[in-house]
Amino acid sequence: MTDTADGALVFYHGTRSDLAPGDLIAAGYNSNYGQQKAASWVYFSALLEAAIWGAELASGEGRERIYIVQPTGDYVDDPNLTDKKFPGNPTRSYRSQAPLRVTGEVAQWQGHTPEQLSMMKDHIARLKEQGIEAID
Repeated sequence: MTDTADGALVFYHGTRSDLAPGDLIAAGYNSNYGQQKAASWVYFSALLEAAIWGAELASGEGRERIYIVQPTGDYVDDPNLTDKKFPGNPTRSYRSQAPLRVTGEVAQWQGHTPEQLSMMKDHIARLKEQGIEAID
């Protein structure tokens, strides 16, 4: 987890969208995941690792990107991870119905190995076969 000089948390959002500082990431657009229906929430994390997964698993042909974001409103723990998989929110994953403001981009980060990525995609495919959508 990263803090700024004033002690505030730094939040990340992984995607394939091409954004610039000042842009807003808002709910209501088609999700990068699952059935790609209009998302009710925007998702973000205080851990770079979670954002890396977000970027790597996002649909589309664009370059994988990780943005530094600032919530513009209230946010809550992401129940897709905290309640179902990791009680206590060790992944520091959150969601909000208020937009996220892009404040920067992480220029250099290390992605997962092809084997790790393949295993995660296989896991997601098995969940989909069971009718389980990972994102609300």
